Amino acid sequence: MGTFTCQVHARSRNYVSESEVCKLESLPLDFGDYHPLKPITVTESKTKKMNRKGSTSSTSSSSSSSVLDPLSSVLDGTDPLSLFAAAADPVTTTATMDSTRKKRDKDDSSAVGSDFEPWSSKRGEILARYTTTEKNSSIQFFTGKATTTGSAVSEKVRTRLEELDDLEEGSQKELLNLTQQDYMNRIEELNQSLKDAWSSDQKVKALKIVIQCSKLLSDTTVIQFYPSKFVLITDILDTFGKLVYERILSMCVDSRVSLPDNFSPESANDTAKETCLNWFFKIASIRELIPRFYVEAAILKCNKFLSKMGISECLPRLTSMIRGIGDPLVAVYARAYLCRVGMEVAPQLKESLNENFFDFLLTFKQIHGDTVQNQLVVQCVEIPLYLTLYSPAIDWILQCIAYHAPEVLLTEMMERCKNLGNNALLLNSVMSAFKAEFIAARSMDFIGMIKECDESGFPKHLLFRSLGLNLALADPPENDRLQILNEAWKVITKLKNPQVSYCLFCFAIHSVFNKREVNTVLADVIKHMTPDRAFEDAYPQLQSIIQKVITYIYDFSLLFSVEKFLPFLDMFQKESVRVEVCKCIMESFIKHQQESTKDPVILNALLHICKTMHDSVNALTLEDEKRMLAALINGFIKMVSFGRDFEQQLSFYVEARSMFCNLEPVLVQLIHSVNQLAMETRKVMKGNHSRKTAAFVRACVAFCFITIPSLSGIFARLNLYLHSGQVALANQCLSQADAFFKAAVSLVPEVPKMINVDGKMRPSDAFLLEFLCNFFSTLLVVPDHPEQGVLFLVRGLLNVIQDYTWEDNSDDKVRIYTNVLHLLSAMTQEVYIYHVDKVDSNDTLYGGDSKFLAEINKLCETVIAQILDHLKTLGKEEVCSYARTGDSVTVTLLTAILLCLKSALYLSFLFLPHSCQLSLSVNKPYFLGS
Repeated sequence: MGTFTCQVHARSRNYVSESEVCKLESLPLDFGDYHPLKPITVTESKTKKMNRKGSTSSTSSSSSSSVLDPLSSVLDGTDPLSLFAAAADPVTTTATMDSTRKKRDKDDSSAVGSDFEPWSSKRGEILARYTTTEKNSSIQFFTGKATTTGSAVSEKVRTRLEELDDLEEGSQKELLNLTQQDYMNRIEELNQSLKDAWSSDQKVKALKIVIQCSKLLSDTTVIQFYPSKFVLITDILDTFGKLVYERILSMCVDSRVSLPDNFSPESANDTAKETCLNWFFKIASIRELIPRFYVEAAILKCNKFLSKMGISECLPRLTSMIRGIGDPLVAVYARAYLCRVGMEVAPQLKESLNENFFDFLLTFKQIHGDTVQNQLVVQCVEIPLYLTLYSPAIDWILQCIAYHAPEVLLTEMMERCKNLGNNALLLNSVMSAFKAEFIAARSMDFIGMIKECDESGFPKHLLFRSLGLNLALADPPENDRLQILNEAWKVITKLKNPQVSYCLFCFAIHSVFNKREVNTVLADVIKHMTPDRAFEDAYPQLQSIIQKVITYIYDFSLLFSVEKFLPFLDMFQKESVRVEVCKCIMESFIKHQQESTKDPVILNALLHICKTMHDSVNALTLEDEKRMLAALINGFIKMVSFGRDFEQQLSFYVEARSMFCNLEPVLVQLIHSVNQLAMETRKVMKGNHSRKTAAFVRACVAFCFITIPSLSGIFARLNLYLHSGQVALANQCLSQADAFFKAAVSLVPEVPKMINVDGKMRPSDAFLLEFLCNFFSTLLVVPDHPEQGVLFLVRGLLNVIQDYTWEDNSDDKVRIYTNVLHLLSAMTQEVYIYHVDKVDSNDTLYGGDSKFLAEINKLCETVIAQILDHLKTLGKEEVCSYARTGDSVTVTLLTAILLCLKSALYLSFLFLPHSCQLSLSVNKPYFLGS
C-alpha cells in the first residue's frame, strides 16, 4: 500500500473566448445550382499516373448526367451469369415470370385510373349486407381417377375423355341444408381445390370445379343471399381466369425475353395459340348457358393471344348470350360480371358496356312479371327487399358506364328512366354513378322525377339522401338553392318513419347551409326521433348527422349558437355512443380551429363535452383509451387563450384541474400551461415584476406545487418539480424554487428499480441518471439559502445518492459522481458559464471567497474517494473472479484497464478547485507513476 499526493488546480475558464475558438467555421454556400432533390451527377475521373519520383499525378475529369454500364445497357440490368443460371434453374425462371407478371398486372390495373372504385372495395360490403339464416345447397365433387405423370399420351387422352364423360353425366352430389357460414367455407374449399388441382396438372378437374360452381349462379332458392353468392362464386372464376392466362403466357416467355406489356398476337408462339384455342373449344362444349357464359367471360383476356379484335368481337356476343337468361336477377348479375371483366381487359370498349345496360333496361319489366312475383310469394320476400338485391349489380354497371362519360350520357339515362316510369331503383343508381357536378346541375329535374316515383318498391327518402350526398360534393345553381330545399321539404316532412330523419338531414344539410336551416332541420329531426324514444334505434344515423354538421361548419362559435344543437346532443343517452360523439366533435375542433379562442359559448360547450369524456373513465377503461381522451382534452386546453388577461387564464386552468382530475396527462399539461403562463408574465414585464405580477407568478407557482403531488408517475413528478423550480427561479421566487428542489431531492429515494414504460417494465437507472444530470446543471445557478449553509442542495442530493441502492456492478453511481465533479469545477470559476437574469448565483454571492472554495474542496475529496472505492471494489471482484479461472493473462489485462481508468481520473483533476490537496491511497499493482 502506498500513498500518492498531488497538488492540482482548476483551470480558470474564459467561456466567451473558448466559445469563439470552438465555434464552427461558417462557409458561404451558393444556392444557385443546389437543391436537395436535384439528381446526383456522376463524375467519371481518369487518373494518369506518373512514374517519375516526386511528381504529382494529374487528373482530368469529365462529367455526365448518367454513366451506363455496357452490360446493363445490353442485358437490361442483368448480368450474363445470372441469365444462364436462371435458364438452368426452373425456380429462378418461375420467380422471373412472377415478377414480370406482377409488373404486367400492375400496368393492366393502371389502365383504369385511381378515381375508379374497384370491385374489391365493394366485395366486403356486399357479403356483410346480404345475409340469410336459411339453408343453402352446395356441390360436393368426387375426385375421380388421378392421372400418372409417366403415362403414355394415348392413356392421358383416354383418361381426360373419361373425366369429361363423368362431368357430363354428373359426377357430383348436392349438399343440402348448409348454413351461410358453412356455405362460405365450402366455397373457399372449392377455391383451394381449384388451385391444388391446377398445381398438380389436373386441368380437367379444375375446369369441372369451375363449371359446377358457375351452375350455382342459376339457383335462386335463397334469393336474399344471391348477391353474396355471386361474390363468392366469381372469386373462383377470377382465380380460374388468372390461372389460365398465366399458363398461356408462360408458354410465350423465353428464358431471356418476356412479352411486352402490350404484346400483339403475332408475338405469341403456336403452342400458346393452340392451348388458348383448346380452352375456348372446351368451354364452347359446355351445354348449359350460364356456366358456358361465366367460364368464357372469366378467360376473356386470353383472346389477346389469338386476335387483336378478339375481345371487341367477344364482348357483343357475350352480351347477346345474357338475353337467354330468363331470371332477371341472375341476368343482371351476369351483366355485372361482364362489365367487371370488360373494365379489366378493355376499358376503352365503352360501347359494349352501354349496350349491355340498355339490354337490361329493355328487360326491366320482367321484375314485375308473374314468374318473379310467384317466386317471391313462395320465398316470402317482399318487393322492396327484392329490389334492393339488384342494387349492387346495377350500381356497378352504371359506375362502369359513367366512368369518364360525357354529360350527354346522363341526359340519355334520365330520359330512359322517365320512359320506365321514373323507376326509383334505377334513379338511385344513376345519382350514385355519375359525377356530382352533373347531378347538382340538374337538381330540380331530379326532384321532379323523385316526386313522381312510385314509393311502393323503393323508399323516396333514400332518393333524397342520394341527391343530398351529391350536393355535398358539388353546389347546385345559386338561384335554385332555396327552391330545391322548399320543394324537397314538402315531400320529406310527410314521411313518418323515424329513420327518415337521417335522409332528411342529408339532403337539407347540403342544399342551403346556414345557421337557420341547420337549426330548422335539427328541430325536425328531434321532433321525429323523440316520440317513444325512437332515437335509441337510430344512433348510427344520428352520429352521421353530427359528423356532417361538423364537417361543413368550421366556425364553432356559429355551431354552438345553433339553438337545437345541444338538445340534439342530449338524444345520445347511451354512454358509449355519447362519448364517441364527443370525441368526434373534439377531433373536428382540434383539426379546424386555427386560432386560440376565448369565446364563452365555445368554452362552455366544449368544457361540457370534455367533462363527458372525462367522466366516462373508470377502472376498466383501457390505457389507450385514456391516452386518446387526454390528448383530445389537452388539444382543447392548448387552444384556450384570454390574451393579456392572465388572471382569467389561470382561473380557467384552475377550473379545468377540478374537472379533469382523473386523467394524469391532462394534469401534466395544466402544470406546463401554468408554467408557460408565468413565463409569459415575466416576458411582458421584461423580468421586472411589480407587486401585482409578483403575486400572480407566486400564485402560478403555488398551483404547480399543489398539483404535482397528485400525479402517480414518479418521474413525471421529478421532472415537473425541476421544471417548475426553474420557472420559479426565473421569476425571482427563490424560496419557492428551493421548495421545488427540496421536494425533488426528497423524492429521489422513492424511485423504484423498475418502472412501466409504454406497457413494459424497464430499469429506472437510466432515467434517474438523466434526471440527475439535468438537476446538477440547474444547481449551478441556484444561490445558497442564507440560513441553510454552503451548497446545502448539493450536499442533500449527494447524501440521497449515497444512500440510494444501486444495481450491483452498475457504473451509474460513478457516472453521477463524475458529473458532480464537473459541477464543482464549474462552481469554482470566477464567472459562471450561464446565469438566470436578475438572480445572483454563488459566483456573485461569494465572490471567490476562500471558505467557499474550501467547502468545495472537501466535497471534491469525498466524491473522488467514492469513485476510487468503487474502482477498488470492482477491481477486486473482477480479479478474484478471473483468478479462480486461472487465467493470468486476463488478470494482467484487467490490471492495465484499471490503471488507465485511474490515469484518466487523475487527468480530470486538472479541472478541480484551486489548492485541492488530495491524499489518495492506491494499491501498488495499479500505481502509474508520479
